[in-house]
Amino acid sequence: MTIAIILMGGLGLAVGIGLALASKIFYVYVDPKIVAVEDVLPGANCGGCGLPGCSANAEAIVAGQASPNSCVAAGDETALAIAAILGVSVEAKEPDIALPGCTYGVADADVKYTYDGLNDCRAAALLAGGMKVCNIGCLGLGTCAAACPFDAIVMGPQGLPVVDEVKCTGCGTCERVCPKHIITLSSVTRRILKEYTAEDCTTPCQRACPAGINISLYIQQIVDGDYHGSVQTIKERNPFPTVIGRICPRPCENDCRRKYVDEPVAINFLKRFAADYERTRSERIQPFKAPDTGRRIAVAGGGVQGLSAAFFAARLGHAATVFEGTDRLGGLLNTAIAKCRLPEAILQWDIDGILEMGVEARTGQMLGRDVTVAGLLDEGYEAVLLASGGWDSRLARGAEKTVEAPLPGGFLLLDLLRSGQDGHGTVACGDDTVIFGGEGLAGDALTKARSLGARTITFIFRTMPDDATVAALEDAGARVVSGAVTRLSGDGEALTGIEVLDAATGDSFPLPAQTLVFSAGRFPELVFTRPVGDEVARPTAWTAVPPYKQPAHADGKGMFAAGDALTDFSGAIKAIGAGRRAAATVHKLIYDIPLELSANVLKPDTAIQNVDHVEAVKASRRQIMPLASSRDLAQLMELEKGFDTAAARKEAARCLNCGLICYRDADSQRPPEPIRDAVNA
Repeated sequence: MTIAIILMGGLGLAVGIGLALASKIFYVYVDPKIVAVEDVLPGANCGGCGLPGCSANAEAIVAGQASPNSCVAAGDETALAIAAILGVSVEAKEPDIALPGCTYGVADADVKYTYDGLNDCRAAALLAGGMKVCNIGCLGLGTCAAACPFDAIVMGPQGLPVVDEVKCTGCGTCERVCPKHIITLSSVTRRILKEYTAEDCTTPCQRACPAGINISLYIQQIVDGDYHGSVQTIKERNPFPTVIGRICPRPCENDCRRKYVDEPVAINFLKRFAADYERTRSERIQPFKAPDTGRRIAVAGGGVQGLSAAFFAARLGHAATVFEGTDRLGGLLNTAIAKCRLPEAILQWDIDGILEMGVEARTGQMLGRDVTVAGLLDEGYEAVLLASGGWDSRLARGAEKTVEAPLPGGFLLLDLLRSGQDGHGTVACGDDTVIFGGEGLAGDALTKARSLGARTITFIFRTMPDDATVAALEDAGARVVSGAVTRLSGDGEALTGIEVLDAATGDSFPLPAQTLVFSAGRFPELVFTRPVGDEVARPTAWTAVPPYKQPAHADGKGMFAAGDALTDFSGAIKAIGAGRRAAATVHKLIYDIPLELSANVLKPDTAIQNVDHVEAVKASRRQIMPLASSRDLAQLMELEKGFDTAAARKEAARCLNCGLICYRDADSQRPPEPIRDAVNA
């Protein structure tokens, strides 16, 4: 008995030691935050978050790969509890909704495709490439509908997925199973931030539009008599539809495939028709906006770009305030265009629409004169966007001899060279002065900067001038660098330094600077924010970076790269596109989202599928814009009268409803049914 007890005790001791050693050897650490988050989650394991169960979602939340409110089966209380565990705050967020990306199915296309018994989109794509030509179009086999865990998708009569927005939770399951990226998650924020990629089914006119408006959609809505929806579609990317409908140079029409048959569709006149539908009824139609984020954004400049940026910032949920130096908003649109083409009432209608979106405007407040970057940041604005316009704007307001410095320590080269002459204002240069560009005037700029107090002068050129010019500058004691200015740093009301990207090495290096002179005819577009991590050490510090580049010049670095405006924009529609990108940049900066565009962003030289002719399309005469008589002109104050409903719907019906390489079969198109005049009734 004693021996048995000893043996059992020894065996127990050995097992205990073994287990203790095993626990040390095979110990797996579990983050207590993950345990705490999983305890808060409801344990439904529904997959609505896009992850295999609540345990995986808890791990993703703690790792920062999913948001505290990613659980679709839980409510706001759960999100707040998870945020408390993580030590973060939760802002209101608009729901993501699945959005199909094709406008019509195989049944309405000119060429039909069959899949030999396959009933899964992924299998069809892998086995036969799906559609034998189009790599984008919907295969129409309903895999997204079968995969949806909430039965929120069905296949509609056109062979395309139809989303029930009430049932859809934005989990993304459909997006993950679609091999063609046809169905994706959509929201106001996603649409504003989006730059088109080679995977998107875009139309030629849409790709040519500087604002990226979904042109074929708003034209089809006119065909259907949905004028309200047409206005909303236009305003998704253009807050000045009534103005642009009158003055746009219409690059979209140059790429309209209808030109292969007869004449391009009158795209811009149709935009005007939809905008006038809203205006003549005094019925303000606004696009959707995201919930209030509680964040404040300041925009310096009340021209087209500044107002557009404020409009899109407001739609992103931010409180946007525009500071305009003159007594009226609109910039050059007030002075540069004949009133018979753009009456004041038309311009004011669109401006009022921007303000009604929630934008506040303060006129008579110029950045650098009445308010400052540091002062606005101190007031609680999380970002300040500089969109002050160019030399054209200064001439229009009679300020060519006034030295304007909206950027702390920043001046235009023209102001430097004219400083103190013939009644011109004066420029004071700091010890460390940097001159960006101005190759032909570099010698004069060096002499002038020295006379105004500069001790150390550095020239930064994007492209190096000839050797003789470089040698002369260096012999005079200046430093010459080939590169680009990518970031500014300052403290309070002073510029302290810049970051330079060396063109030869590709490396960035800091450079002290109290004065920065630009050889362009405008100040660069910049977004000022507080630097992360410096709030305690230097609560008055700020940094400034330019918005990300337009896709056509996505590889450009720094200020005044290729494609950037050197003075005012050549067209208002381009300024609108720049305003949206500026608002997107602000949003990304305050949420710490990378500014880099995706590798497959759509550029003019991107190799994509396209067509150079169309078949089986009957010729149809383009509708002519009616002009005002001399009597009408005196009364209406507009040279062009605009389409009536019959002309607009007849013109809209000429649209081929294109995709990348497709267009709707003419036999499947039904002519628009008569509707009473929408504009002149």
